Amino acid sequence: MPTSEPGPGKLRPTVGQLLRDPVLLLAFGLGSGLSPKAPGTAGSLLAILAFPVLALLPLPGYLLVLAITIVAGVWICGRAARTLGVHDHGGIVLDEIAGVWLAMATFPATWPWMLAGFVLFRLFDILKPWPISVLDRRVHGGLGIMVDDLLAGVFAWLILAVVREVIGG
Repeated sequence: MPTSEPGPGKLRPTVGQLLRDPVLLLAFGLGSGLSPKAPGTAGSLLAILAFPVLALLPLPGYLLVLAITIVAGVWICGRAARTLGVHDHGGIVLDEIAGVWLAMATFPATWPWMLAGFVLFRLFDILKPWPISVLDRRVHGGLGIMVDDLLAGVFAWLILAVVREVIGG
């Protein structure tokens, strides 16, 4: 089974390689996953910065883009992992992008909501509480790469929804 992080002889893509391989380009969040420190945070930041444009869509359109991102993301992340020879290469951040967009579904594109969604998503993604940690260990391939971030997005969305109900916003 491939390792979870690049080791000796494992491919660490360059910008040029991403530009030549559309699958890697998408998996690496248009290059945000090449960040030398905290690539998952860089991918999440890209997602939150793109969110205001996505939020212009009516909810059914937003959910369609999200669904396409998730379904395509399973294939893209799996293919990128096979290309790199690493199960969940740290630079693959399409899963973070989908997770952030899931966390932000139904919330306005205002800085307080976006900051809260970003922080909550990152907390769940980094801490991986049960059952996220179980899925992260037991589900493999593209689905395994995506599922823990999607569940982190669901948890973040649930907390945001409770906050919205409490504050009446």
